[in-house]
Amino acid sequence: MRKRERENPCGICGHYHKYEEGEVCGICGHRMPVGVEKTLVQVSAFPSEILPEFLYLGSYDNASRSELLKTLGISRVLNTVPACQNLYKNSFTYHCLPDSPTLAFDDAVDFLEQCEKVKARVLVHCMSGKNRSPAVVMAYLIKSRRWTFDQSYQWVKERRLSVDLNPGFLQQLQEYAQKVQAAVETSTGVGALPPVPDGGAPFSFGFTNPTNLPPAFPAFNTTATAPSIFTRADIPPPNEFTFGAAAAQTQNTPQNLVSSGPSSVNPNATDVSMDGS
Repeated sequence: MRKRERENPCGICGHYHKYEEGEVCGICGHRMPVGVEKTLVQVSAFPSEILPEFLYLGSYDNASRSELLKTLGISRVLNTVPACQNLYKNSFTYHCLPDSPTLAFDDAVDFLEQCEKVKARVLVHCMSGKNRSPAVVMAYLIKSRRWTFDQSYQWVKERRLSVDLNPGFLQQLQEYAQKVQAAVETSTGVGALPPVPDGGAPFSFGFTNPTNLPPAFPAFNTTATAPSIFTRADIPPPNEFTFGAAAAQTQNTPQNLVSSGPSSVNPNATDVSMDGS
C-alpha cells in the first residue's frame, strides 16, 4: 500500500481504500456515492470543538492525523476504545479507558480535569466519534460543569451532528447524571449549587427548556418590613440637641450654681487658684 493511501484513510468509514476514485472498501464495503464533493470528506477529517481551545471530540481517523492535531494545538488524547492503537506516543500523551462493557466515567473525568488544570488541549475519540467518546464528553460536562443530562446532550449534539448513543450508554449516562446531581444536592462544601428558588426549574444556561416552563428567577424576600424612620409620622423630631458631656452636665446643674463673669466658678475646674500678691 502506498504511503499516501496509508496517511489518508476514508473520511467516512475510517478504513484505507481509494475512496477518491470510487473504490469499494474491502473491510466494510463502503463506497463514495457519485456526486459527493470532496469538501465533505475534508470537513469530516477535523474533530469537533466542544469547549473552545480545550476539549475536542472525534473519531479514530481524527486521532490518526498527527499533523492536524498539532495544528489544532492538541497535546493529549483520551482513547475510549482499547482496541484502537495509540499511534504517536512520542508526540502525544495518551490515556486509555479500561476494556469494559460500561464506560469508566470517573476515570475519564479525572484525566480531563487534569488536562484542563494545566491548560492542555485534549482529543476524546472512539472508532467513529458517535457513541463512546460523546458519552464520555457528556459525562465530563455533567461532572465538571454541573450541567444536566439534557444540557450536556444538546450541547454536544449541536457541535457534532453524527452523535448517536446506543441505549446502553444512554442509560448509563442518565444514571451517572442522577448520581452527580444527588451528590451536589447533599454536599455542603465548596462547589455545591444553590437550591432552585421556589421549586422552579433549574437555569438552562441558554438551552431550550425541555419542559417548556418559563425559567425561574431568584425570589427575593418580599415580606413587609418596618418603614424607614424618615417616613414615620408618629415620631416627632427632637426639640433640641446636646453635644458633648459638658453640655449634658450643664443641664443637670442647678441654675443658681452656674454663673458668668470674672468671679464665676467653673464646677468642672480642678486647678487651685494662685495668690497674685
